[in-house]
Amino acid sequence: MSKDLTRRSEDYSKWYNELVVKAELAENSGVRGCMVIKPYGYAIWEKMQAELDRMFKETGHVNAYFPLFVPRSFFEAEEKNAEGFAKECAVVTHYRLKTDPNAKGKLMVDPEAKLEEELVVRPTSEAIIWNTYKNWIQSYRDLPILINQWANVVRWEMRTRLFLRTAEFLWQEGHTAHASKAEALEEAEKMLEVYAEFVENFMCVPVIKGFKTESERFAGADETYCIEALMQDGKALQAGTSHFLGQNFAKAFDVKFASKEGTLDYVWATSWGVSTRLMGALIMTHSDDNGLVLPPKLAPIQVVIIPIYKGEEQLEAVRERVLPLMATLKKQGISVKFDDRDTHKPGFKFNEYELKGVPVRLAVGQRDLENNTFEVARRDTLTKETVSGDSIVEYIEKLLQEIQENIYKKALDYRNAHITEVNSYQEFKEVLESKGGFIAAHWDGTTETEQRIQEETKATIRCIPLEAKEEVGVCMVTGKPSAKRVLFAKAY
Repeated sequence: MSKDLTRRSEDYSKWYNELVVKAELAENSGVRGCMVIKPYGYAIWEKMQAELDRMFKETGHVNAYFPLFVPRSFFEAEEKNAEGFAKECAVVTHYRLKTDPNAKGKLMVDPEAKLEEELVVRPTSEAIIWNTYKNWIQSYRDLPILINQWANVVRWEMRTRLFLRTAEFLWQEGHTAHASKAEALEEAEKMLEVYAEFVENFMCVPVIKGFKTESERFAGADETYCIEALMQDGKALQAGTSHFLGQNFAKAFDVKFASKEGTLDYVWATSWGVSTRLMGALIMTHSDDNGLVLPPKLAPIQVVIIPIYKGEEQLEAVRERVLPLMATLKKQGISVKFDDRDTHKPGFKFNEYELKGVPVRLAVGQRDLENNTFEVARRDTLTKETVSGDSIVEYIEKLLQEIQENIYKKALDYRNAHITEVNSYQEFKEVLESKGGFIAAHWDGTTETEQRIQEETKATIRCIPLEAKEEVGVCMVTGKPSAKRVLFAKAY
């Protein structure tokens, strides 16, 4: 199997697009800007989903489902939210088609089937959910509400790229309601920690936790917390966000509760989400010119076994040797595949599983049968070793853990080497073009300066790091006082 991938160093964007398609993760569909997630790509998403769902439930959240359609009046209720998403909304205006009398076999919108109120196809669900919460909340006894939903959303993006930016995508969105500001803030920060733990421990992607500037906040939020990751081309990618919504949506939908003291007050809210964009982060953080590199914890197939044989008799001998090993590995919770297809040669299979990022590959031939050995290849380093059959299970268990740790360390080393402190605007521009990555610089805190930097350099403030130390300085552009550095980068 020939990979024929463009090299990352030649054209990173082309390499990414080719890899997504050739590794059979996803492809463009017949619907403009929408993708088909293929079984192998969806299997990775399912593993992500399962781990996140477990983590959400461990922190007290439950799943529910809300409508895809949002009445326009609901959507308009929270002004900032409506303004923020208006340009990306798909809108349903009619509910029926009919045969076109002037064109045989064609359909037309039935003008008599116009909706009394237009429906927005959800770009996010705060409006429909808070309209629902109004019916659920009367007293402090009804709080908190800790709900998550797994869903699809539609944002009519003009420039799309598989996983990173599509008109329809899959995600989860948490929507919680609380009796106090402190409790809602604690929730927003807690979920940021959950995201960071998942992305680092399962995806092996190091992140920086921070909060967004006012101009970059989620529309309708008082504060947006985020985790920012760095891709191999030196561009940043927002990997997850958690929003403290204050009482904005409660006021928009008149959601009040009777407190313990008997007073009426508006409910405090959060929302938080990650999407199939995480698939893009996974691919771009670890993969190489040979294809995908997947962390074992998220790989649909953790171990693949490929027989080297001549004739059915040798294949049967390999099969007898392999089946007990597979049973043992499965008992240990390790996913394993025995590829005994006779339609493809071993070399083709080696290339295929390398392209698909399977962490560990075993090859078993006649000599291995005689010597009670396995040839073990690891995807992250592309190295091979001959291992005794007596210790193969323990070896694989240890190797999978080692690969997980090594992939994270490699990404962390790259990220740390690409955080650069600068003190002048000229130095900022030079580093941005020559090195890329995160640039830590002083900023005067104004939207005007932030916009000027973006217009002149295409770099944005990715976040104000939560762990940023107090440091007296001056803005690199205006020379005005600044108390801490923020992180800039070009981003996806």
